[in-house]
Amino acid sequence: MEFKDLEIFQMVAEKGTITEAAKELRYVQSNITSRIQKLENELKTPLFNRHNRGMILTPEGKRLLIYSEKILSLTNEMRKVVQNDKEPSGKLEIGSVETVIKLPVILSRYNKKYKQVDLSLLTGVTEQLQYKVLHHQLDGAFISEGTTHPDLAVHDVLEEELVLVSDKPFQSKEDIKDEPILCFSKGCGYRARLEQWLEDEQFKPTKMMEFGTLETILGSVAAGLGVTFVPKSAVAHLVEQGHVHCYHLPSEYSQIKTVFVRRADSYLTPTIYKFIQVIEDFHQETSNQLQNSTQI
Repeated sequence: MEFKDLEIFQMVAEKGTITEAAKELRYVQSNITSRIQKLENELKTPLFNRHNRGMILTPEGKRLLIYSEKILSLTNEMRKVVQNDKEPSGKLEIGSVETVIKLPVILSRYNKKYKQVDLSLLTGVTEQLQYKVLHHQLDGAFISEGTTHPDLAVHDVLEEELVLVSDKPFQSKEDIKDEPILCFSKGCGYRARLEQWLEDEQFKPTKMMEFGTLETILGSVAAGLGVTFVPKSAVAHLVEQGHVHCYHLPSEYSQIKTVFVRRADSYLTPTIYKFIQVIEDFHQETSNQLQNSTQI
């Protein structure tokens, strides 16, 4: 059994089709097909159920996926361990929710100090990003604090206030009772907070409309399509320009932390260790600024 066979197997399991896996790996489809068949012959069991729309893992395939993730993760970790133990280098794959407004500051500071690192960023919702970190698909991710898996180590980044945002001013919660809610997909920490508030207030939204990007959500709110619930810092510029207005919810719904998570059992290479240092320095700096501002 070759590591490359396991990598191909994982990609087919993730994408669900030979075509998509081949496109992602830049292989011809026949190569993907033959490698999967080779793996199935070697293990003497079918790993996928084939159907017209793609491929679904068999029970045996699901069990193999768990082990292959561990094997490839350890292989990747082994390669990192034997790299230069002083200067960060190689790939660093990070995930983030879309609304971390200060993220460019953190990434820029790291990139300027460690130019040998190939840094890449994937955006998504909290639940999805946690899954990818747990399954070794990301080195770490910036997510909304909530229920974090016990296998994840957590590093504080910043604390923010979530606000309800509309294109027009409103005096009370009754004013937004019948407004459509514009939000990210299920698994978003902000959406979970808003849904909890709506439930506690016994409000049933007329419509929940899912969008893929923060820019689209805010543009739609400004155009009068509905209301949303996002960090205050994300809409400060639109508030200043008079395009949107904010409504403040009680602190148990609105105060939220952004944290950085990584697998607690993963070896801390210089690449990820220095990244965490940059995060911790940023967190300390912003905490000091907040403390100073409250004392003035």
